[in-house]
Amino acid sequence: MSRALPKYNKRRVAIVGGAAALALTGAVVVNSALAGEPGKGGAADARTLAAGPGTIACPDVASRLPAVPASAKAEVDRNLALLRTQIDEANTRLAKTVGQGGPNFVQNAILGPLKDKRVSTIDRIAISIGRQGTKPQGLDALAACTLGAGGAGGAATQAPAGQGNSGNTGSAGGNGNAGNAGNAGNTGVGTIACPDVASRLPAVPASAKAEVDRNLALLRTQIDEANTRLAKTVGQGGPNFVQNAILGPLKDKRVSTIDRIAISIGRQGTKPQGLDALAACTLNR
Repeated sequence: MSRALPKYNKRRVAIVGGAAALALTGAVVVNSALAGEPGKGGAADARTLAAGPGTIACPDVASRLPAVPASAKAEVDRNLALLRTQIDEANTRLAKTVGQGGPNFVQNAILGPLKDKRVSTIDRIAISIGRQGTKPQGLDALAACTLGAGGAGGAATQAPAGQGNSGNTGSAGGNGNAGNAGNAGNTGVGTIACPDVASRLPAVPASAKAEVDRNLALLRTQIDEANTRLAKTVGQGGPNFVQNAILGPLKDKRVSTIDRIAISIGRQGTKPQGLDALAACTLNR
């Protein structure tokens, strides 16, 4: 014999039943999503996952070297390892700057500086071998690297000037011209000022003078080139353009050049220490 439920029991049953239905609906939605059925925003998520910044590929140097003298092997191996580190660092920077920069951001801020570093490192390898044998020629041709597309592809595409947000798009695009945001990066020419290295050197041995003078001249050339680039890129880049594309690469070049000066002096005397502190430069507006 059935008894009628009190009103409050009926209400409780209705609430419990509704909650169960809601939970079941939620489970179906979750299971559908896990099974690969598209939900709201699914297409956007798929595009995000597919997007990738690409990878940087550089010519192999080790396979192009002649026989390395035993006395030069340690230095050559150290610089070959440095070449690999430079590529890893460039790929890391590439991944971290997706969506930044103008149409030439990847070339200016990543591939260009990487080439400069590789030129210096490859030159040190050639010099090391040449001290005990014949210095290999033509290795500088291996310095330039390229960007291969990753994810959905297209990160390596360089759009025409004026089309912002085409620098490091990470194959995803759609960042609202973030790279050339208000042209806040290089808004005026200014000049680049760097610490003087010559005045901080100890007595230079006569046998090292030619090489030291050559590298001191190179330091001046590097500053001139950076100032020229600064003038040519007014109005380009995001808020960190000058640092990423001009001052940062200039510092990397100066570190290598200053290191060569210290090594040259050290071969005939005491290698000067702390000169790397002179590598960083500033922008005077």
